Amino acid sequence: MINPWFSLFLASFMEVCWTYSLKALNMQRIREVDWLHSYAQPATLLPVLPLLAYIGFGLANVIFLSQAMRYIPTATAYSAWMALAVVGIKLVDVLYLKQPFSWMSVFYTSLIIVGVLGLRRLE
Repeated sequence: MINPWFSLFLASFMEVCWTYSLKALNMQRIREVDWLHSYAQPATLLPVLPLLAYIGFGLANVIFLSQAMRYIPTATAYSAWMALAVVGIKLVDVLYLKQPFSWMSVFYTSLIIVGVLGLRRLE
């Protein structure tokens, strides 16, 4: 059996990946794929990869979160999952996508984390 908190961490990581696969998803490019002739040129299927990632990360997210919720109170699990996902998304935005860093954003994200820690203490 996997540790429920580790499962929750994995669910949050999958949520971050799911969010960025959604950002990369381009339905117009998927509609333009020539499905009948794609076997001859597999590179034409590249626009489908974000859709497959979206589905895979979404399913993994739900599976890991549901495993965690079996052992962690629902409100605690959900808030911890969301807090970890928000922190992960913010880190990717700042470190990888080079979005501007803001101390106010760190402050408000910290408030989420403090709330999660408070819920954890109430278990």
